[in-house]
Amino acid sequence: MEKPIINNDSFFQKVYEVARHIPYGRVTSYGAIARYLGTGGSARMVGWAMNASHTQHDVPAHRVVNRNGMLTGKHHFEGSLIMQQLLESEGIKVNEDRIVDFKKIFWDPQVELL
Repeated sequence: MEKPIINNDSFFQKVYEVARHIPYGRVTSYGAIARYLGTGGSARMVGWAMNASHTQHDVPAHRVVNRNGMLTGKHHFEGSLIMQQLLESEGIKVNEDRIVDFKKIFWDPQVELL
């Protein structure tokens, strides 16, 4: 079965709209955003959108991590510690590039955005 073609520009904008709803002090995952958008297999594309989001100043890309709470996108910020510093400024603890208490502060758009 062939996968549907997704328009990157429109998909990226949908990703940004979801990311803009992530509350201060909370995080979500690439996969959670993909599932919310009905494209569960496109977590990697959500990651690409987050990497490209630095031109969108109102997208909190630092609040989107991988499914294990790892800061896999940290290299796409201007400095390798910027993502961690932004998270810590919101009271989120990070240890060895992993969110501490990830499940506790995880924000699921499928639950939160009804």
